[in-house]
Amino acid sequence: MKLLMIDDDTGLCELLSEYLSAQGFTVECVHDGAEGLKQAIKHNYELILLDVMLPSMDGFEVLKQLRQHKLTPVIMLTAKGEDFDRIFGLELGADDYIPKPFNHRELLARVKAITRRIEHINSLSSQQASSLSVNSINVNFATREASVKDNVLSLTGTEYEILAMLVQHAGEVISKEQISEQVLGRRLAPFDRSIDMHVSNIRKKIAEHVSNERIKTMRGSGYVLIQGE
Repeated sequence: MKLLMIDDDTGLCELLSEYLSAQGFTVECVHDGAEGLKQAIKHNYELILLDVMLPSMDGFEVLKQLRQHKLTPVIMLTAKGEDFDRIFGLELGADDYIPKPFNHRELLARVKAITRRIEHINSLSSQQASSLSVNSINVNFATREASVKDNVLSLTGTEYEILAMLVQHAGEVISKEQISEQVLGRRLAPFDRSIDMHVSNIRKKIAEHVSNERIKTMRGSGYVLIQGE
Protein backbone atom coordinates (compact mmCIF):
# COMPACT_ATOMS: atom_id res chain seq x y z
CA MET A 1 0.00 0.00 0.00
CA LYS A 2 1.32 3.40 -1.01
CA LEU A 3 0.89 6.23 1.51
CA LEU A 4 1.65 9.96 1.28
CA MET A 5 2.61 11.88 4.40
CA ILE A 6 2.40 15.69 4.21
CA ASP A 7 4.11 17.10 7.30
CA ASP A 8 6.89 19.66 7.79
CA ASP A 9 8.32 17.77 10.76
CA THR A 10 11.12 15.95 8.94
CA GLY A 11 12.11 13.97 12.04
CA LEU A 12 8.58 12.62 12.50
CA CYS A 13 8.33 11.81 8.80
CA GLU A 14 11.56 9.83 8.95
CA LEU A 15 10.48 7.89 12.02
CA LEU A 16 7.01 7.09 10.67
CA SER A 17 8.37 6.16 7.25
CA GLU A 18 10.69 3.66 8.88
CA TYR A 19 7.98 2.31 11.18
CA LEU A 20 5.27 1.99 8.50
CA SER A 21 7.72 0.56 5.95
CA ALA A 22 8.46 -2.23 8.42
CA GLN A 23 4.71 -2.94 8.43
CA GLY A 24 4.64 -3.36 4.65
CA PHE A 25 3.67 0.16 3.56
CA THR A 26 5.46 2.34 1.03
CA VAL A 27 5.64 5.90 2.38
CA GLU A 28 6.43 9.10 0.49
CA CYS A 29 6.94 12.34 2.44
CA VAL A 30 6.40 15.95 1.41
CA HIS A 31 7.10 18.83 3.78
CA ASP A 32 5.15 21.63 2.07
CA GLY A 33 1.38 22.04 1.71
CA ALA A 34 1.25 23.21 -1.90
CA GLU A 35 3.74 20.59 -3.04
CA GLY A 36 1.86 17.93 -1.09
CA LEU A 37 -1.37 18.85 -2.87
CA LYS A 38 0.33 18.51 -6.26
CA GLN A 39 1.65 15.10 -5.32
CA ALA A 40 -1.72 13.95 -3.97
CA ILE A 41 -3.52 14.97 -7.17
CA LYS A 42 -0.86 13.74 -9.60
CA HIS A 43 -0.31 10.29 -8.09
CA ASN A 44 -2.60 7.59 -6.73
CA TYR A 45 -2.18 6.87 -3.03
CA GLU A 46 -4.21 4.51 -0.88
CA LEU A 47 -4.06 6.92 2.06
CA ILE A 48 -2.80 10.40 2.94
CA LEU A 49 -1.54 11.49 6.37
CA LEU A 50 -2.04 15.26 6.44
CA ASP A 51 -0.75 17.69 9.06
CA VAL A 52 -2.74 20.85 9.77
CA MET A 53 0.15 23.31 10.22
CA LEU A 54 2.15 23.43 6.98
CA PRO A 55 4.23 26.02 5.12
CA SER A 56 2.80 27.71 1.98
CA MET A 57 -0.67 26.10 2.38
CA ASP A 58 -2.24 24.72 5.56
CA GLY A 59 -3.73 21.25 5.79
CA PHE A 60 -7.31 22.51 5.63
CA GLU A 61 -6.74 24.20 2.28
CA VAL A 62 -4.88 21.16 0.99
CA LEU A 63 -7.83 18.94 1.93
CA LYS A 64 -10.39 21.36 0.52
CA GLN A 65 -8.67 21.52 -2.85
CA LEU A 66 -7.91 17.79 -2.89
CA ARG A 67 -11.59 16.96 -2.44
CA GLN A 68 -12.34 18.83 -5.68
CA HIS A 69 -10.27 16.22 -7.51
CA LYS A 70 -10.06 13.02 -5.47
CA LEU A 71 -11.68 11.10 -2.61
CA THR A 72 -8.42 9.54 -1.42
CA PRO A 73 -8.80 8.62 2.29
CA VAL A 74 -7.20 11.24 4.56
CA ILE A 75 -6.21 11.06 8.22
CA MET A 76 -5.63 14.54 9.65
CA LEU A 77 -2.79 15.04 12.14
CA THR A 78 -4.08 17.66 14.57
CA ALA A 79 -2.70 19.47 17.61
CA LYS A 80 -3.69 17.86 20.90
CA GLY A 81 -6.75 19.56 22.39
CA GLU A 82 -7.62 21.51 19.23
CA ASP A 83 -11.25 20.45 18.81
CA PHE A 84 -11.82 23.06 16.09
CA ASP A 85 -9.10 21.50 13.92
CA ARG A 86 -10.68 18.07 14.20
CA ILE A 87 -14.23 19.22 13.51
CA PHE A 88 -13.23 21.47 10.62
CA GLY A 89 -11.12 18.73 9.07
CA LEU A 90 -14.04 16.29 9.22
CA GLU A 91 -16.36 18.90 7.72
CA LEU A 92 -13.98 19.26 4.78
CA GLY A 93 -14.01 15.51 4.17
CA ALA A 94 -11.25 13.96 6.28
CA ASP A 95 -11.88 10.28 7.03
CA ASP A 96 -10.36 10.36 10.50
CA TYR A 97 -8.00 12.34 12.69
CA ILE A 98 -5.36 11.64 15.28
CA PRO A 99 -4.00 14.26 17.71
CA LYS A 100 -0.26 14.89 18.10
CA PRO A 101 1.68 13.58 19.88
CA PHE A 102 0.41 10.08 19.16
CA ASN A 103 1.46 6.51 19.77
CA HIS A 104 2.81 4.90 16.60
CA ARG A 105 0.76 1.78 17.22
CA GLU A 106 -2.44 3.83 17.46
CA LEU A 107 -1.65 5.50 14.13
CA LEU A 108 -0.95 2.08 12.60
CA ALA A 109 -4.34 0.84 13.84
CA ARG A 110 -6.07 3.83 12.18
CA VAL A 111 -4.17 3.27 8.94
CA LYS A 112 -4.98 -0.46 8.90
CA ALA A 113 -8.68 0.20 9.54
CA ILE A 114 -8.83 2.28 6.36
CA THR A 115 -6.59 0.05 4.25
CA ARG A 116 -8.69 -3.00 5.19
CA ARG A 117 -11.61 -1.29 3.46
CA ILE A 118 -9.47 -0.71 0.38
CA GLU A 119 -8.38 -4.35 0.28
CA HIS A 120 -12.05 -5.35 0.53
CA ILE A 121 -12.87 -3.15 -2.48
CA ASN A 122 -10.05 -4.66 -4.53
CA SER A 123 -11.18 -8.20 -3.69
CA LEU A 124 -14.67 -7.67 -5.06
CA SER A 125 -15.53 -9.03 -8.50
CA SER A 126 -18.34 -8.10 -10.87
CA GLN A 127 -20.05 -11.39 -10.00
CA GLN A 128 -20.53 -10.12 -6.47
CA ALA A 129 -22.44 -7.02 -7.52
CA SER A 130 -25.42 -6.32 -5.31
CA SER A 131 -27.33 -3.28 -4.21
CA LEU A 132 -29.97 -2.21 -1.75
CA SER A 133 -32.49 0.62 -1.99
CA VAL A 134 -34.27 2.26 0.92
CA ASN A 135 -36.33 5.45 0.81
CA SER A 136 -34.85 6.71 -2.51
CA ILE A 137 -31.30 5.89 -1.39
CA ASN A 138 -29.49 3.18 -3.34
CA VAL A 139 -26.24 1.60 -2.20
CA ASN A 140 -24.21 -0.51 -4.62
CA PHE A 141 -21.95 -2.71 -2.51
CA ALA A 142 -19.75 -3.82 -5.42
CA THR A 143 -18.92 -0.38 -6.80
CA ARG A 144 -19.17 1.21 -3.35
CA GLU A 145 -21.35 3.98 -4.73
CA ALA A 146 -24.47 5.50 -3.22
CA SER A 147 -27.10 7.49 -5.06
CA VAL A 148 -30.29 9.38 -4.30
CA LYS A 149 -32.93 9.27 -7.03
CA ASP A 150 -30.23 8.27 -9.55
CA ASN A 151 -27.94 11.12 -8.45
CA VAL A 152 -24.57 9.68 -7.41
CA LEU A 153 -23.37 11.06 -4.07
CA SER A 154 -19.75 12.20 -3.80
CA LEU A 155 -18.93 10.39 -0.56
CA THR A 156 -15.61 9.74 1.10
CA GLY A 157 -14.87 6.12 1.98
CA THR A 158 -15.88 6.71 5.59
CA GLU A 159 -19.12 8.46 4.63
CA TYR A 160 -19.99 5.61 2.27
CA GLU A 161 -19.37 3.00 4.97
CA ILE A 162 -21.61 4.82 7.43
CA LEU A 163 -24.44 5.28 4.94
CA ALA A 164 -24.18 1.65 3.79
CA MET A 165 -24.39 0.51 7.42
CA LEU A 166 -27.50 2.63 8.03
CA VAL A 167 -29.16 1.40 4.82
CA GLN A 168 -28.45 -2.23 5.70
CA HIS A 169 -30.08 -1.66 9.10
CA ALA A 170 -32.83 0.71 7.97
CA GLY A 171 -35.42 1.28 10.67
CA GLU A 172 -32.99 0.21 13.40
CA VAL A 173 -31.18 2.57 15.74
CA ILE A 174 -27.42 2.27 15.23
CA SER A 175 -25.30 3.70 18.03
CA LYS A 176 -22.29 5.94 17.47
CA GLU A 177 -20.21 3.33 19.25
CA GLN A 178 -21.26 0.66 16.74
CA ILE A 179 -20.48 2.94 13.80
CA SER A 180 -17.08 3.94 15.19
CA GLU A 181 -16.01 0.35 15.84
CA GLN A 182 -17.22 -1.01 12.50
CA VAL A 183 -16.28 1.91 10.24
CA LEU A 184 -13.33 3.63 11.92
CA GLY A 185 -12.00 0.48 13.53
CA ARG A 186 -11.73 2.05 16.99
CA ARG A 187 -13.76 2.62 20.12
CA LEU A 188 -15.51 5.96 20.39
CA ALA A 189 -13.69 8.22 22.84
CA PRO A 190 -15.57 10.56 25.21
CA PHE A 191 -16.52 13.86 23.53
CA ASP A 192 -15.48 12.48 20.13
CA ARG A 193 -17.68 14.16 17.51
CA SER A 194 -16.24 12.43 14.45
CA ILE A 195 -19.31 10.27 13.78
CA ASP A 196 -21.60 13.31 14.20
CA MET A 197 -19.60 15.23 11.60
CA HIS A 198 -19.56 12.38 9.10
CA VAL A 199 -23.33 11.94 9.42
CA SER A 200 -23.79 15.70 9.04
CA ASN A 201 -21.80 15.60 5.78
CA ILE A 202 -23.91 12.69 4.50
CA ARG A 203 -27.13 14.54 5.35
CA LYS A 204 -26.00 17.64 3.45
CA LYS A 205 -25.21 15.60 0.35
CA ILE A 206 -28.54 13.75 0.48
CA ALA A 207 -30.42 17.04 1.06
CA GLU A 208 -29.18 18.31 -2.31
CA HIS A 209 -31.55 15.85 -4.00
CA VAL A 210 -34.48 15.31 -1.60
CA SER A 211 -36.30 17.60 0.80
CA ASN A 212 -37.38 15.16 3.49
CA GLU A 213 -34.99 14.03 6.22
CA ARG A 214 -33.61 10.54 5.67
CA ILE A 215 -31.32 10.08 8.68
CA LYS A 216 -32.84 10.80 12.07
CA THR A 217 -30.88 11.45 15.25
CA MET A 218 -32.09 9.45 18.23
CA ARG A 219 -30.90 11.56 21.14
CA GLY A 220 -28.58 9.63 23.41
CA SER A 221 -28.88 6.52 21.24
CA GLY A 222 -27.53 7.07 17.74
CA TYR A 223 -28.97 7.28 14.24
CA VAL A 224 -31.68 5.58 12.21
CA LEU A 225 -32.33 5.60 8.49
CA ILE A 226 -36.04 6.25 7.94
CA GLN A 227 -37.56 3.49 5.82
CA GLY A 228 -40.40 5.40 4.15
CA GLU A 229 -41.30 8.88 2.99
